[in-house]
Amino acid sequence: MNRLFGAKDKAPRPTLTSAITTTDTHIDALDVKLAKLNAELSTYQTRMSKMRDGPGKTALKQKALKILQRRKQYETQRDQLQQQSWNMEQASMMTDNLKNVMTTVDAMKQTKKTLKQQYGKIDVDKIERMQDEMQDLMEAGNDIQEAMGRSYDVPEDVDEAELDAELEALGEEAELEGLGMQGVGETPGFMVDEVPTFVDEPPVQGKVKEAAG
Repeated sequence: MNRLFGAKDKAPRPTLTSAITTTDTHIDALDVKLAKLNAELSTYQTRMSKMRDGPGKTALKQKALKILQRRKQYETQRDQLQQQSWNMEQASMMTDNLKNVMTTVDAMKQTKKTLKQQYGKIDVDKIERMQDEMQDLMEAGNDIQEAMGRSYDVPEDVDEAELDAELEALGEEAELEGLGMQGVGETPGFMVDEVPTFVDEPPVQGKVKEAAG
């Protein structure tokens, strides 16, 4: 009806993930059937082991052979489905890897574009000129430091003989000052005769007694 009236099929398209899920569901169903057949075969084998040869045992054997045949068909179908599922899983992993690669490539392209925009705003010549100016300023600063730290040496035109004479004069002044310091606290010579000398005499015993009485 949809084809006749031109209606579009709105059913979602199958994906690898959904196909893998469906295949695994079929595999699980086959495993259940195989387990049931194995149980029946085990029962028939047990019964035949207890029976003597005859029509009854032959009939059970025929049933067991049919079950074996069905089991082989189910096993073949299960193996095929497992292989299909494995192939689809491999394809899904390859698809995911490809998506990751494409995402990485797109991110790298965007990063490259951003870097070009950022680096395009930077003038390398200006940076080099700035570095040269900084180097000049550093050299100027070093020159200033050297100038400020310069020591003041004795002029070369000074006569050494004059320096020796001045040093000798300083030595004589130091000797005179030493002599002057030795006389500090002593009575000057011109005042020795005028200053009276006070001498404490020992007390007389009689006078001491009189004073006491």
